[in-house]
Amino acid sequence: MHEENKAAANGCGKVRSGTQNEAALLALIEKTGYSMIQENGQRRFGGPPPGWEGPPPPRGCEVFVGKIPRDMYEDELVPVFERAGKIYELRLMMEFSGENRGYAFVMYTTKEEAQLAIKILNNYEVRPGKFIGVCVSLDNCRLFIGAIPKVKKKEEILNEMKKVTEGVVDVIVYPNATDKTKNRGFAFVEYESHRAAAMARRRLIPGTFQLWGHTVQVNWADPEKEVDEETMQRVKVLYVRNLMISTTEDTIKAEFSKFKPGIVERVKKLRDYAFVHFFHREDAIAAMSVMNGKCIDGASIEVTLAKPVNREGTWKQPQIGPSSENLLGFPKKDDSHQKSLGKPASLSVRLNRQHSPSPPEVERCTYPFFPGIKLTPISMYSLKSSHFSSAAMHLDYFCNKNNWAPPEYYLHSTTSQDGKVLLVYKVVIRSIADGSQSCFMPDKLCATVEGAKELAAQFTLLHL
Repeated sequence: MHEENKAAANGCGKVRSGTQNEAALLALIEKTGYSMIQENGQRRFGGPPPGWEGPPPPRGCEVFVGKIPRDMYEDELVPVFERAGKIYELRLMMEFSGENRGYAFVMYTTKEEAQLAIKILNNYEVRPGKFIGVCVSLDNCRLFIGAIPKVKKKEEILNEMKKVTEGVVDVIVYPNATDKTKNRGFAFVEYESHRAAAMARRRLIPGTFQLWGHTVQVNWADPEKEVDEETMQRVKVLYVRNLMISTTEDTIKAEFSKFKPGIVERVKKLRDYAFVHFFHREDAIAAMSVMNGKCIDGASIEVTLAKPVNREGTWKQPQIGPSSENLLGFPKKDDSHQKSLGKPASLSVRLNRQHSPSPPEVERCTYPFFPGIKLTPISMYSLKSSHFSSAAMHLDYFCNKNNWAPPEYYLHSTTSQDGKVLLVYKVVIRSIADGSQSCFMPDKLCATVEGAKELAAQFTLLHL
Protein backbone atom coordinates (compact mmCIF):
# COMPACT_ATOMS: atom_id res chain seq x y z
CA MET A 1 0.00 0.00 0.00
CA HIS A 2 1.27 3.48 -0.88
CA GLU A 3 2.85 5.30 2.08
CA GLU A 4 0.72 8.44 1.67
CA ASN A 5 -2.43 6.32 1.84
CA LYS A 6 -1.21 4.74 5.07
CA ALA A 7 -0.32 8.11 6.57
CA ALA A 8 -3.70 9.57 5.66
CA ALA A 9 -5.55 6.55 6.97
CA ASN A 10 -3.80 6.87 10.29
CA GLY A 11 -4.56 10.57 10.57
CA CYS A 12 -7.60 10.27 12.81
CA GLY A 13 -6.62 7.40 15.07
CA LYS A 14 -7.10 9.54 18.18
CA VAL A 15 -10.89 9.27 17.86
CA ARG A 16 -11.51 5.66 16.99
CA SER A 17 -8.74 3.36 18.07
CA GLY A 18 -5.82 3.81 15.69
CA THR A 19 -5.86 0.19 14.57
CA GLN A 20 -9.63 0.13 13.90
CA ASN A 21 -9.59 3.38 11.96
CA GLU A 22 -6.53 2.65 9.88
CA ALA A 23 -7.77 -0.83 9.01
CA ALA A 24 -11.19 0.45 7.88
CA LEU A 25 -9.72 3.19 5.69
CA LEU A 26 -7.03 0.99 4.20
CA ALA A 27 -9.69 -1.60 3.36
CA LEU A 28 -11.68 1.13 1.56
CA ILE A 29 -8.59 2.21 -0.39
CA GLU A 30 -7.77 -1.35 -1.36
CA LYS A 31 -11.36 -2.06 -2.43
CA THR A 32 -11.83 1.10 -4.53
CA GLY A 33 -8.30 1.71 -5.79
CA TYR A 34 -8.61 5.40 -4.89
CA SER A 35 -5.72 7.31 -3.33
CA MET A 36 -6.00 9.24 -0.05
CA ILE A 37 -3.89 12.25 0.92
CA GLN A 38 -4.15 14.49 3.99
CA GLU A 39 -3.06 18.10 3.49
CA ASN A 40 -3.97 21.60 4.64
CA GLY A 41 -6.62 20.54 7.14
CA GLN A 42 -8.45 18.21 4.78
CA ARG A 43 -8.24 14.61 3.62
CA ARG A 44 -8.68 14.05 -0.10
CA PHE A 45 -10.08 10.73 -1.32
CA GLY A 46 -9.61 10.38 -5.08
CA GLY A 47 -9.30 13.42 -7.30
CA PRO A 48 -8.96 11.86 -9.81
CA PRO A 49 -10.32 8.34 -9.37
CA PRO A 50 -8.42 5.36 -10.81
CA GLY A 51 -8.26 5.35 -14.61
CA TRP A 52 -9.57 8.91 -15.00
CA GLU A 53 -8.47 10.68 -18.18
CA GLY A 54 -8.99 14.31 -19.13
CA PRO A 55 -9.78 17.43 -17.07
CA PRO A 56 -11.71 17.43 -13.77
CA PRO A 57 -15.52 17.59 -13.91
CA PRO A 58 -17.00 21.05 -14.61
CA ARG A 59 -18.54 23.39 -12.04
CA GLY A 60 -21.85 22.14 -10.71
CA CYS A 61 -20.62 18.59 -10.06
CA GLU A 62 -19.72 19.18 -6.41
CA VAL A 63 -22.02 19.02 -3.38
CA PHE A 64 -21.48 20.33 0.15
CA VAL A 65 -22.20 17.92 3.02
CA GLY A 66 -22.82 19.24 6.52
CA LYS A 67 -23.87 17.92 9.93
CA ILE A 68 -21.52 14.93 9.63
CA PRO A 69 -20.93 13.16 12.97
CA ARG A 70 -17.42 14.09 14.09
CA ASP A 71 -16.32 10.45 14.38
CA MET A 72 -17.53 9.44 10.91
CA TYR A 73 -14.97 8.93 8.17
CA GLU A 74 -14.60 7.91 4.53
CA ASP A 75 -15.22 4.22 5.15
CA GLU A 76 -18.81 5.13 6.13
CA LEU A 77 -19.30 8.21 3.92
CA VAL A 78 -18.12 6.82 0.58
CA PRO A 79 -20.68 3.97 0.40
CA VAL A 80 -23.45 6.49 1.17
CA PHE A 81 -22.46 8.92 -1.55
CA GLU A 82 -21.72 6.23 -4.14
CA ARG A 83 -25.48 5.61 -4.20
CA ALA A 84 -25.87 8.75 -6.33
CA GLY A 85 -23.06 8.01 -8.78
CA LYS A 86 -19.32 7.78 -9.32
CA ILE A 87 -17.28 9.90 -6.90
CA TYR A 88 -14.50 11.90 -8.52
CA GLU A 89 -13.23 13.27 -5.21
CA LEU A 90 -14.32 13.46 -1.56
CA ARG A 91 -12.67 16.10 0.64
CA LEU A 92 -13.29 15.63 4.37
CA MET A 93 -12.30 18.60 6.53
CA MET A 94 -10.17 17.48 9.48
CA GLU A 95 -9.26 18.75 12.94
CA PHE A 96 -5.73 18.41 14.31
CA SER A 97 -7.22 16.14 17.00
CA GLY A 98 -8.19 13.59 14.35
CA GLU A 99 -11.93 14.31 14.36
CA ASN A 100 -13.55 15.60 11.21
CA ARG A 101 -14.84 19.17 11.28
CA GLY A 102 -18.45 18.25 10.53
CA TYR A 103 -18.46 18.92 6.81
CA ALA A 104 -17.09 17.68 3.51
CA PHE A 105 -17.21 18.27 -0.25
CA VAL A 106 -18.10 15.47 -2.67
CA MET A 107 -17.42 15.94 -6.38
CA TYR A 108 -19.17 13.63 -8.83
CA THR A 109 -18.26 13.01 -12.45
CA THR A 110 -21.45 14.64 -13.80
CA LYS A 111 -23.89 17.37 -12.77
CA GLU A 112 -26.77 14.89 -12.93
CA GLU A 113 -25.12 12.72 -10.26
CA ALA A 114 -24.62 15.77 -8.02
CA GLN A 115 -28.28 16.74 -8.39
CA LEU A 116 -29.34 13.17 -7.60
CA ALA A 117 -27.18 13.22 -4.46
CA ILE A 118 -28.98 16.36 -3.26
CA LYS A 119 -32.34 14.80 -4.02
CA ILE A 120 -31.82 11.45 -2.28
CA LEU A 121 -29.23 12.23 0.41
CA ASN A 122 -30.28 15.61 1.86
CA ASN A 123 -31.64 14.83 5.34
CA TYR A 124 -30.41 11.25 4.97
CA GLU A 125 -30.09 9.40 8.29
CA VAL A 126 -26.46 8.26 8.38
CA ARG A 127 -26.75 7.05 11.96
CA PRO A 128 -29.75 6.70 14.28
CA GLY A 129 -30.99 10.26 14.85
CA LYS A 130 -28.15 11.81 12.78
CA PHE A 131 -29.23 13.47 9.52
CA ILE A 132 -26.76 14.98 7.07
CA GLY A 133 -27.43 18.06 4.94
CA VAL A 134 -26.52 17.99 1.25
CA CYS A 135 -26.69 20.95 -1.13
CA VAL A 136 -24.91 22.46 -4.12
CA SER A 137 -21.37 23.48 -3.25
CA LEU A 138 -20.91 27.24 -3.41
CA ASP A 139 -17.76 27.45 -5.47
CA ASN A 140 -17.88 31.22 -5.31
CA CYS A 141 -15.66 33.04 -7.81
CA ARG A 142 -17.17 36.50 -7.43
CA LEU A 143 -16.37 39.42 -5.09
CA PHE A 144 -18.44 42.48 -4.27
CA ILE A 145 -16.43 45.71 -4.38
CA GLY A 146 -18.18 48.72 -2.83
CA ALA A 147 -17.41 52.44 -2.46
CA ILE A 148 -16.22 52.70 -6.07
CA PRO A 149 -16.29 56.24 -7.53
CA LYS A 150 -19.52 56.50 -9.53
CA VAL A 151 -17.83 58.15 -12.50
CA LYS A 152 -15.65 55.11 -13.22
CA LYS A 153 -16.50 53.04 -16.31
CA LYS A 154 -16.38 49.26 -16.59
CA GLU A 155 -13.08 49.28 -18.51
CA GLU A 156 -11.40 51.44 -15.85
CA ILE A 157 -12.58 49.20 -13.02
CA LEU A 158 -11.56 46.04 -14.90
CA ASN A 159 -8.06 47.38 -15.62
CA GLU A 160 -7.57 48.53 -12.03
CA MET A 161 -8.67 45.18 -10.56
CA LYS A 162 -6.31 43.34 -12.92
CA LYS A 163 -3.45 45.51 -11.65
CA VAL A 164 -4.04 44.75 -7.96
CA THR A 165 -5.32 41.14 -8.08
CA GLU A 166 -4.68 38.05 -10.19
CA GLY A 167 -7.10 35.84 -12.10
CA VAL A 168 -9.68 38.53 -12.99
CA VAL A 169 -12.04 37.33 -15.72
CA ASP A 170 -14.71 40.02 -15.85
CA VAL A 171 -16.27 42.95 -14.02
CA ILE A 172 -20.02 43.50 -13.77
CA VAL A 173 -21.08 47.13 -13.34
CA TYR A 174 -24.67 48.36 -13.05
CA PRO A 175 -25.63 51.86 -14.25
CA ASN A 176 -27.18 54.30 -11.82
CA ALA A 177 -30.97 54.16 -11.77
CA THR A 178 -31.38 57.91 -12.36
CA ASP A 179 -28.19 58.75 -14.28
CA LYS A 180 -27.15 56.06 -16.75
CA THR A 181 -23.75 57.72 -17.31
CA LYS A 182 -22.68 56.76 -13.76
CA ASN A 183 -22.35 53.44 -11.97
CA ARG A 184 -24.10 52.59 -8.71
CA GLY A 185 -20.97 52.81 -6.58
CA PHE A 186 -20.20 49.09 -6.60
CA ALA A 187 -19.14 46.30 -8.93
CA PHE A 188 -18.86 42.53 -9.00
CA VAL A 189 -15.48 41.07 -9.96
CA GLU A 190 -15.44 37.58 -11.46
CA TYR A 191 -12.30 35.46 -10.96
CA GLU A 192 -11.08 32.36 -12.76
CA SER A 193 -11.40 30.21 -9.62
CA HIS A 194 -12.59 30.26 -6.04
CA ARG A 195 -8.96 30.24 -4.91
CA ALA A 196 -8.15 33.32 -7.01
CA ALA A 197 -11.19 35.13 -5.56
CA ALA A 198 -10.22 34.13 -2.02
CA MET A 199 -6.66 35.38 -2.49
CA ALA A 200 -7.94 38.67 -3.91
CA ARG A 201 -10.35 39.09 -1.00
CA ARG A 202 -7.55 38.41 1.48
CA ARG A 203 -5.44 41.12 -0.10
CA LEU A 204 -8.20 43.72 -0.37
CA ILE A 205 -10.18 43.15 2.83
CA PRO A 206 -8.00 44.76 5.56
CA GLY A 207 -9.70 48.11 4.90
CA THR A 208 -6.52 50.04 4.25
CA PHE A 209 -6.39 49.16 0.56
CA GLN A 210 -7.41 52.03 -1.71
CA LEU A 211 -8.51 52.33 -5.32
CA TRP A 212 -8.41 55.78 -6.93
CA GLY A 213 -7.76 57.24 -3.47
CA HIS A 214 -10.87 55.61 -1.95
CA THR A 215 -10.97 52.86 0.68
CA VAL A 216 -13.12 50.17 -0.93
CA GLN A 217 -15.44 47.65 0.70
CA VAL A 218 -14.80 44.00 -0.17
CA ASN A 219 -16.90 40.93 0.51
CA TRP A 220 -18.09 37.74 -1.13
CA ALA A 221 -20.94 38.25 -3.57
CA ASP A 222 -23.99 36.09 -2.93
CA PRO A 223 -23.62 33.07 -5.20
CA GLU A 224 -26.04 33.06 -8.10
CA LYS A 225 -29.04 30.86 -7.45
CA GLU A 226 -28.86 27.53 -9.20
CA VAL A 227 -32.09 26.46 -10.90
CA ASP A 228 -32.35 23.05 -12.51
CA GLU A 229 -32.90 22.90 -16.26
CA GLU A 230 -36.27 21.20 -15.94
CA THR A 231 -37.61 24.15 -13.93
CA MET A 232 -36.08 26.74 -16.28
CA GLN A 233 -37.73 25.00 -19.25
CA ARG A 234 -41.11 26.03 -17.84
CA VAL A 235 -40.31 29.70 -17.17
CA LYS A 236 -42.40 32.19 -19.12
CA VAL A 237 -41.42 35.37 -17.23
CA LEU A 238 -38.68 37.74 -18.40
CA TYR A 239 -36.50 39.85 -16.12
CA VAL A 240 -35.81 43.27 -17.66
CA ARG A 241 -32.99 45.37 -16.22
CA ASN A 242 -31.58 48.88 -16.73
CA LEU A 243 -34.91 50.62 -17.32
CA MET A 244 -35.40 54.32 -16.79
CA ILE A 245 -37.14 55.25 -13.57
CA SER A 246 -39.72 57.16 -15.60
CA THR A 247 -40.59 54.21 -17.87
CA THR A 248 -44.11 52.93 -17.13
CA GLU A 249 -45.50 49.40 -17.06
CA ASP A 250 -47.77 50.31 -19.97
CA THR A 251 -44.76 51.37 -22.05
CA ILE A 252 -42.94 48.13 -21.29
CA LYS A 253 -46.00 46.06 -22.18
CA ALA A 254 -46.42 47.95 -25.45
CA GLU A 255 -42.75 47.53 -26.41
CA PHE A 256 -42.75 43.79 -25.69
CA SER A 257 -46.00 43.33 -27.62
CA LYS A 258 -44.86 45.10 -30.79
CA PHE A 259 -43.73 42.05 -32.73
CA LYS A 260 -46.76 39.99 -31.69
CA PRO A 261 -49.76 41.71 -30.05
CA GLY A 262 -51.52 40.11 -27.08
CA ILE A 263 -48.65 37.92 -25.88
CA VAL A 264 -47.96 39.79 -22.61
CA GLU A 265 -50.11 38.81 -19.65
CA ARG A 266 -48.89 41.52 -17.24
CA VAL A 267 -45.89 43.63 -16.26
CA LYS A 268 -44.60 44.37 -12.77
CA LYS A 269 -42.04 47.19 -12.58
CA LEU A 270 -39.99 48.03 -9.50
CA ARG A 271 -37.73 51.07 -9.74
CA ASP A 272 -35.44 50.41 -12.75
CA TYR A 273 -36.24 46.75 -13.41
CA ALA A 274 -39.36 44.79 -14.24
CA PHE A 275 -40.86 41.33 -14.69
CA VAL A 276 -42.78 40.70 -17.90
CA HIS A 277 -45.20 37.76 -17.69
CA PHE A 278 -46.21 35.99 -20.91
CA PHE A 279 -49.12 33.66 -21.62
CA HIS A 280 -46.85 31.20 -23.44
CA ARG A 281 -43.21 30.26 -22.97
CA GLU A 282 -42.38 30.29 -26.68
CA ASP A 283 -43.44 33.94 -26.85
CA ALA A 284 -41.25 34.77 -23.85
CA ILE A 285 -38.23 33.15 -25.52
CA ALA A 286 -38.87 35.00 -28.78
CA ALA A 287 -39.35 38.32 -26.98
CA MET A 288 -36.10 37.83 -25.05
CA SER A 289 -34.20 37.35 -28.29
CA VAL A 290 -35.79 40.37 -29.96
CA MET A 291 -35.75 42.81 -27.02
CA ASN A 292 -32.38 42.19 -25.37
CA GLY A 293 -30.22 45.26 -26.04
CA LYS A 294 -33.13 47.35 -27.36
CA CYS A 295 -33.64 50.95 -26.23
CA ILE A 296 -36.71 51.96 -24.26
CA ASP A 297 -36.99 55.65 -23.39
CA GLY A 298 -33.30 56.08 -24.19
CA ALA A 299 -32.03 53.21 -22.00
CA SER A 300 -30.43 50.06 -23.41
CA ILE A 301 -32.19 47.21 -21.60
CA GLU A 302 -30.95 43.74 -20.65
CA VAL A 303 -33.44 40.86 -20.85
CA THR A 304 -33.06 37.38 -19.37
CA LEU A 305 -35.33 34.60 -18.16
CA ALA A 306 -36.44 35.21 -14.58
CA LYS A 307 -35.20 32.60 -12.14
CA PRO A 308 -37.94 31.10 -9.97
CA VAL A 309 -37.41 31.27 -6.23
CA ASN A 310 -37.00 27.88 -4.58
CA ARG A 311 -39.78 27.70 -2.00
CA GLU A 312 -39.14 24.10 -1.01
CA GLY A 313 -37.06 25.08 1.99
CA THR A 314 -34.03 23.06 0.86
CA TRP A 315 -31.04 23.09 3.15
CA LYS A 316 -28.27 25.51 2.19
CA GLN A 317 -24.52 25.48 2.60
CA PRO A 318 -23.35 27.93 5.27
CA GLN A 319 -20.49 30.29 4.48
CA ILE A 320 -17.28 28.37 5.17
CA GLY A 321 -14.24 30.43 6.05
CA PRO A 322 -10.79 29.90 7.54
CA SER A 323 -12.17 29.90 11.09
CA SER A 324 -15.38 28.01 10.52
CA GLU A 325 -14.92 25.20 13.04
CA ASN A 326 -17.71 26.47 15.26
CA LEU A 327 -20.28 27.66 12.72
CA LEU A 328 -21.67 24.25 11.84
CA GLY A 329 -24.46 24.28 14.42
CA PHE A 330 -27.12 23.48 11.85
CA PRO A 331 -30.87 23.40 12.51
CA LYS A 332 -32.44 20.03 13.11
CA LYS A 333 -34.24 18.03 10.44
CA ASP A 334 -37.65 19.21 11.65
CA ASP A 335 -36.73 22.80 10.85
CA SER A 336 -36.09 22.12 7.17
CA HIS A 337 -38.65 24.64 5.93
CA GLN A 338 -37.16 27.43 7.97
CA LYS A 339 -33.57 26.75 7.02
CA SER A 340 -33.75 28.45 3.66
CA LEU A 341 -35.66 31.44 4.99
CA GLY A 342 -33.25 32.82 7.56
CA LYS A 343 -32.39 36.39 6.63
CA PRO A 344 -33.55 37.15 3.10
CA ALA A 345 -31.74 39.70 1.03
CA SER A 346 -33.26 43.13 0.58
CA LEU A 347 -36.48 43.28 -1.42
CA SER A 348 -34.79 44.71 -4.48
CA VAL A 349 -32.11 42.03 -4.48
CA ARG A 350 -34.57 39.20 -3.79
CA LEU A 351 -36.78 40.21 -6.70
CA ASN A 352 -33.90 41.32 -8.86
CA ARG A 353 -32.25 37.86 -8.89
CA GLN A 354 -28.92 39.69 -9.04
CA HIS A 355 -25.86 39.33 -6.86
CA SER A 356 -25.49 41.37 -3.70
CA PRO A 357 -22.84 41.59 -1.02
CA SER A 358 -23.07 38.85 1.57
CA PRO A 359 -24.71 39.92 4.86
CA PRO A 360 -22.03 41.36 7.13
CA GLU A 361 -21.07 39.52 10.27
CA VAL A 362 -22.95 40.45 13.44
CA GLU A 363 -20.07 42.42 14.88
CA ARG A 364 -20.09 44.69 11.83
CA CYS A 365 -23.75 45.49 12.38
CA THR A 366 -23.48 46.63 16.00
CA TYR A 367 -22.08 49.88 17.31
CA PRO A 368 -21.27 51.07 20.83
CA PHE A 369 -23.95 53.08 22.61
CA PHE A 370 -22.38 55.84 24.67
CA PRO A 371 -24.18 57.77 27.43
CA GLY A 372 -25.52 61.05 26.15
CA ILE A 373 -26.12 59.92 22.57
CA LYS A 374 -29.24 61.65 21.28
CA LEU A 375 -32.01 59.35 20.07
CA THR A 376 -34.77 60.55 17.75
CA PRO A 377 -38.14 58.75 17.44
CA ILE A 378 -38.81 57.77 13.81
CA SER A 379 -41.27 55.71 11.85
CA MET A 380 -40.02 52.48 10.25
CA TYR A 381 -41.56 53.72 7.00
CA SER A 382 -39.07 56.59 6.87
CA LEU A 383 -36.23 54.08 6.50
CA LYS A 384 -34.97 52.46 3.32
CA SER A 385 -35.85 48.86 2.44
CA SER A 386 -32.21 47.87 3.00
CA HIS A 387 -32.74 48.37 6.76
CA PHE A 388 -35.07 45.34 6.92
CA SER A 389 -33.79 41.77 7.12
CA SER A 390 -37.04 39.79 6.99
CA ALA A 391 -39.52 39.34 4.16
CA ALA A 392 -42.41 40.09 6.55
CA MET A 393 -40.96 43.53 7.32
CA HIS A 394 -40.32 44.15 3.61
CA LEU A 395 -43.92 43.32 2.81
CA ASP A 396 -45.23 45.70 5.46
CA TYR A 397 -42.94 48.43 4.12
CA PHE A 398 -43.96 47.71 0.52
CA CYS A 399 -47.68 47.93 1.35
CA ASN A 400 -47.22 51.27 3.09
CA LYS A 401 -45.21 52.62 0.15
CA ASN A 402 -48.06 51.73 -2.22
CA ASN A 403 -50.75 53.17 0.05
CA TRP A 404 -52.24 49.77 0.82
CA ALA A 405 -53.48 48.51 4.16
CA PRO A 406 -50.97 46.48 6.21
CA PRO A 407 -50.87 42.79 5.20
CA GLU A 408 -53.19 40.50 7.14
CA TYR A 409 -51.97 37.00 8.01
CA TYR A 410 -54.41 34.10 8.50
CA LEU A 411 -52.87 30.89 9.87
CA HIS A 412 -54.01 27.45 8.67
CA SER A 413 -52.78 24.00 9.70
CA THR A 414 -52.88 20.37 8.65
CA THR A 415 -51.37 17.13 9.92
CA SER A 416 -48.72 15.19 8.02
CA GLN A 417 -48.75 11.42 7.59
CA ASP A 418 -46.39 11.04 10.55
CA GLY A 419 -48.65 13.14 12.80
CA LYS A 420 -46.66 16.38 12.63
CA VAL A 421 -48.56 19.69 12.63
CA LEU A 422 -47.73 21.67 9.46
CA LEU A 423 -48.58 25.35 8.99
CA VAL A 424 -49.26 27.82 6.20
CA TYR A 425 -50.33 31.47 6.20
CA LYS A 426 -52.76 33.11 3.81
CA VAL A 427 -51.90 36.77 3.22
CA VAL A 428 -54.61 39.32 2.43
CA ILE A 429 -53.72 42.80 1.17
CA ARG A 430 -56.46 45.38 0.93
CA SER A 431 -56.18 48.50 -1.21
CA ILE A 432 -56.98 51.66 0.73
CA ALA A 433 -57.88 53.51 -2.49
CA ASP A 434 -60.57 51.30 -4.02
CA GLY A 435 -61.26 48.77 -1.29
CA SER A 436 -60.19 45.80 -3.43
CA GLN A 437 -58.23 42.94 -1.94
CA SER A 438 -55.73 40.32 -3.07
CA CYS A 439 -55.02 36.95 -1.45
CA PHE A 440 -51.77 34.98 -1.54
CA MET A 441 -50.93 31.55 -0.17
CA PRO A 442 -47.72 29.59 -0.85
CA ASP A 443 -47.96 25.96 -1.96
CA LYS A 444 -45.57 24.75 0.74
CA LEU A 445 -46.14 23.96 4.43
CA CYS A 446 -43.81 24.76 7.32
CA ALA A 447 -43.12 23.19 10.69
CA THR A 448 -42.87 26.52 12.54
CA VAL A 449 -45.05 29.62 12.77
CA GLU A 450 -42.09 31.90 12.06
CA GLY A 451 -41.09 29.92 8.99
CA ALA A 452 -44.65 29.88 7.66
CA LYS A 453 -45.01 33.65 8.03
CA GLU A 454 -41.68 34.37 6.37
CA LEU A 455 -42.46 32.02 3.49
CA ALA A 456 -45.89 33.59 2.98
CA ALA A 457 -44.35 37.08 2.92
CA GLN A 458 -41.72 36.00 0.39
CA PHE A 459 -44.37 34.36 -1.78
CA THR A 460 -46.55 37.48 -1.67
CA LEU A 461 -43.69 39.84 -2.57
CA LEU A 462 -42.85 37.74 -5.60
CA HIS A 463 -46.42 37.78 -6.87
CA LEU A 464 -47.32 41.42 -6.31
